[in-house]
Amino acid sequence: MLYNLRLYLERNGFYVSSRLADRLGIRAKNVRLFFIYATFATAGLGFVFYLTMAFWLKLKDLVYTKRTSVFDL
Repeated sequence: MLYNLRLYLERNGFYVSSRLADRLGIRAKNVRLFFIYATFATAGLGFVFYLTMAFWLKLKDLVYTKRTSVFDL
């Protein structure tokens, strides 16, 4: 059953990059490489965005701490 599913996906599911390459008039290899590089770039940007937000939230917590009294300065 798993073999049949794999065979079906290989025949029909992975035809996307070949079909897009035919439409654009370029090689399918270049389309696949573009998708691979775009995946790495967006995953990297998401991680950088996460670290930046964590830094800013930590900085905000250090600056805007709630004081219980005027004498806590």
